[in-house]
Amino acid sequence: MPSRPFPPRPHRHDVIICLCGLLGGALMWAAGLHNNPSFFGTPRWLGLIALFVISAAELLRRTAPLIGLGMGTAALAMDVVSGGLAATMLMYTDLIYASVIYSGPVAARRLPRICGLVTALATVVPLAVFRDPLALLAGAFVALLTLTPAWTGAVVRDHREEAAAARLEAERIALLAELDRREAVVSERARMARELHDMVANHLSAIAIHSTAALSLKDPAATDEALGVIRENSVRGLAEMRRLIGLLRDPEDVREPAATSTLDALDTLLEQARANARPGGQDIVLADRRPDGAAPLPAPVELAAYRVVQESLTNALKHAAPGRVDVTLAHRPDGPLEVSVISPYADRSGPRAPGSGTGLIGMRERVTLLGGTLDAGPVTGPEGTVWRVLAALPLGDESAQRLS
Repeated sequence: MPSRPFPPRPHRHDVIICLCGLLGGALMWAAGLHNNPSFFGTPRWLGLIALFVISAAELLRRTAPLIGLGMGTAALAMDVVSGGLAATMLMYTDLIYASVIYSGPVAARRLPRICGLVTALATVVPLAVFRDPLALLAGAFVALLTLTPAWTGAVVRDHREEAAAARLEAERIALLAELDRREAVVSERARMARELHDMVANHLSAIAIHSTAALSLKDPAATDEALGVIRENSVRGLAEMRRLIGLLRDPEDVREPAATSTLDALDTLLEQARANARPGGQDIVLADRRPDGAAPLPAPVELAAYRVVQESLTNALKHAAPGRVDVTLAHRPDGPLEVSVISPYADRSGPRAPGSGTGLIGMRERVTLLGGTLDAGPVTGPEGTVWRVLAALPLGDESAQRLS
């Protein structure tokens, strides 16, 4: 049979209240300072017993307030019939106050109502029995003894609960702010990773491809051409890296503004990709099927489309078989902007330059942020198997604002 747990030790403040009330009441009893004469010939020493009982009940005012109130009520009845001590009545008001403060929510709500009902009965019954206005003093006395401490306890408890709720709300807001801050940091790191990859990866891929060619070819002219491409891409990559580092250090202290990547710059991008391609490699062709006089595209959509083409061409230079690479832009009325890059697909022993696989991840993140879709993979058609990257970018205001 499991042993019953011991009740918690009383709070040191409750011990002090108990001792002070017991000492003060004992001095009043010894000095004969009683509130009223004893009733029904009750001996005075019962008031001393009541004093000890209600003093012991003060030890339970926090740990078991309702039990302490029950003990105090019995002790108060004994004290009243034996003459009454002011110390006993004062400790009883404290027991009512503590019961409202420290008991459960149901008891805390009911105790003030019960005290109000007792006060009403103590006012009406004596007045009806004795028919004397002085009988109203009984109701005032009971209200002072029970209703006043109960209402005071209810007010104090409400204030404490409101303060606790305010603290919890402040902690919740602080937690949400911290979560938002962490999410913003993670989002910013992902954006920086995409920008760094898109700005530098194509130059480094071209350097890797042409350095491999320079090491494998024995033709001095081809080697010189490869070294020229390597130098051009290294200079461009270094310039873009410096620009990005400057933006990260101090966005407001950038002497040379960064050029915005738009679809108008696709010709330059394709020329650079053609220069980076190996002789006899990929033939890159652009087909812009957008209608003439169309409204300008939102800046986030245009940047995402540019980055999709840029990354697709970089992957084509590294992985595609020799052949034609088709870059297509299409925009149907009231439809999304479609970006398609199709390159030859064939089994290869390995890529011309090492890759990390983050390019497709970055493209998918950009398109998803705009509410679009991205499909990338091999597709079998009349001309055989090709690798197709197809992005659909919606042009609505809501989608355009997601990346900004």
